[in-house]
Amino acid sequence: MTPPIASGGALSGLTVIDLTRVLGGPYASQILGDHGANVIKIEPPQGDETRDWGPPFHDYDGDPGASYYVGVNRNKRAIALDLTRPEARELLLQMLEGADVLIDNFKPGSLKAWGLDYEGVLKDKFPRLIHCSISGFGATGPLGGLPGYDAVLQAMTGTMSINGSPESGGVRAGTPLIDITTGLNTTIGILLALAEREKSGRGQSIDIALYDCGLANLHPHAANFFMSGKAPVLMGNTHPNISPYDKMKTATVDIFVCVGNNRAFERFCQGLGREDLLADPRFASNASRVEHRAPLMAALQESLNHVDGHAFCTQMLQAGVPVGPVMDLPAAFSHPHTEHRAMKVQQDWYQGFGVPVKLSRTPGAVRRLPPAFGEHTQEVLGEYGFSAEQIQTLIQQGVVLDRRK
Repeated sequence: MTPPIASGGALSGLTVIDLTRVLGGPYASQILGDHGANVIKIEPPQGDETRDWGPPFHDYDGDPGASYYVGVNRNKRAIALDLTRPEARELLLQMLEGADVLIDNFKPGSLKAWGLDYEGVLKDKFPRLIHCSISGFGATGPLGGLPGYDAVLQAMTGTMSINGSPESGGVRAGTPLIDITTGLNTTIGILLALAEREKSGRGQSIDIALYDCGLANLHPHAANFFMSGKAPVLMGNTHPNISPYDKMKTATVDIFVCVGNNRAFERFCQGLGREDLLADPRFASNASRVEHRAPLMAALQESLNHVDGHAFCTQMLQAGVPVGPVMDLPAAFSHPHTEHRAMKVQQDWYQGFGVPVKLSRTPGAVRRLPPAFGEHTQEVLGEYGFSAEQIQTLIQQGVVLDRRK
């Protein structure tokens, strides 16, 4: 059994064996680690490929660690196993004896080929184990088992068809939206299974596909399509169901305006000194404002050209109207509110975003920096009863790796 790590957090005492790499899985396991879970990251001999996705790089004593890897792998301990070797698979089974959760994002069928599939082996051997499998398209169906990356899934699920303008055509979202929401759904699925295990005492398997997550991201466009039968069109920053809702220029800075109800519209117009728009029947309701979007936006833009955007945003926010300046990352991460919310963290050489889920009694925290390849081999395997000599033998045999191939 694995001794629990007394590190605090809501998930303290929970052991997670993390076989994932790249983004969706590591994003999920980082959330679990942020909240105190004992996350053991098991990498393949070549390491998580995102270690090479740079520049920029952090230097792990001569072994580069790209920012892409660093950004989603804190609060984990790292070892490396060659799971093509039966000895490594036996070692993994030994580690699963005390584990609560196993996460992998191998190609569907890989664990079964290694004699480690959930239904055939793990379910009976470890009845309380929760196994979460992440893949591009799931294991079955017309696309089952095929590889999937975020940008490809953005294309295939319709995300690109709603992101962009008529001038640009469909474009990829600037963040790996589907990978990140896959990570969030993975976390939700694991927590759901843990909650159910409290009642039944039994684990279960969780099937997470990027394809499914991409389709589930499509609100409100999917809801509009299902009700109207009309495919959405590219609208740039404009919202299909709300007006005014767009990026707009001011005398000093671009701002984003989100006016979702009549009260907010009234306050917005009053802030601009455009009470005349409130008497115009074309703008009397959100539905009519959507119908007459072009003349409304032209009238608002005429007035916004003459205001200080920063001061106007503050004025509107204080009035309860969602309006904010368009900021780049340096501005966003240096904003006083970012500091107040502890959403930029720094320890030693590491900088990253903070923990967004803020629990009152058991807050999350950065307890461990993103690990070097195989950094915790001696520590982790020692907890499973291996002596230093046995660990060295496993390294010499290539079952365990202390440097990347």
